[in-house]
Amino acid sequence: MKKKLQRIAGGLAFALMALVAWMWWGPGPLKQDTRIVIPEGAALSRATDYLYYAGAISGPRNKFYYLARLLGEGDPVQAGEFEIPARASAAKVLDIVQHGRPVVRLVTIPEGTPSLLVQEKLAAIPELTGQVPLIAEGTVLPNSYDWQRGEARAEVARRMQAAMTGTLDRLWAARKPGACPVSTKEEAVVLASIVEKETGKASERRMVAGVYCNRLKIGMKLDADPTVIYPITKGKPLGRRILRSELLADTGYNTYRRPGLPVGPIANPGSESIAAVLDPAPTKAIYFVADGTGGHVFAETFAEHQANVAKWYAIRRKRGEM
Repeated sequence: MKKKLQRIAGGLAFALMALVAWMWWGPGPLKQDTRIVIPEGAALSRATDYLYYAGAISGPRNKFYYLARLLGEGDPVQAGEFEIPARASAAKVLDIVQHGRPVVRLVTIPEGTPSLLVQEKLAAIPELTGQVPLIAEGTVLPNSYDWQRGEARAEVARRMQAAMTGTLDRLWAARKPGACPVSTKEEAVVLASIVEKETGKASERRMVAGVYCNRLKIGMKLDADPTVIYPITKGKPLGRRILRSELLADTGYNTYRRPGLPVGPIANPGSESIAAVLDPAPTKAIYFVADGTGGHVFAETFAEHQANVAKWYAIRRKRGEM
């Protein structure tokens, strides 16, 4: 009789172990891949509630919690948004929220984007939290940045600015001494922002930078249209021709009014434009004008420049732009 009871007890223990194994490692209830958000500071007990109501684990809720305590690794639950595969086991679900990589999204800041538009981009992402910080012009490095649901807008902005700081430090340390009369990192960013707005061709950046560096060396005005536009729109497109009154306005940015750099950057320049300013093309050119193909033609003398301008006007007349 005793042996029979032992066999029954052994059988029940085996059945119980098999049941526990099935509940922990067997297929879960999700019928399709599902994204689940675990908030910041959620412990395992609270995370269990989120997983249960999202349908990632079967009830009762305490079953998952106690099995996780018994069979799991005991690591803390992460905050973030997680992709739970269809039919994922309870063990797999726990591993994902403890060790998996949260779902990552990207926000892209193109080269030459003004800070006003960076702030608008961050404000337009509803999954981010908190107020949009005031971002000083020229402090963000254009690039693609990952963010997670529930992350603070200020934190995303901080990463953008940290990237600019690191890149500027690296490029400044490798600068070509004497190539361009910019004496500080801040001045390099100011000039790079003008280069960024003046040409959309990567191959021209060093040449455009060379022209502006030459002008700075001889005390010649930069005469850059984007510096006239910036105080009017804060970097957004003007959408019309510049008025004569705007060309004459002394805003601190307008490089038609006085020689030297404007009082601050007019956009967030990319690393290539900063590098171009710190190592410009060796050229004697001090003029350039559009060539009708999206690029520019450069000149060393005013006479050459006038001829190039005449060609550009002829192209515009042919297009019906004048």
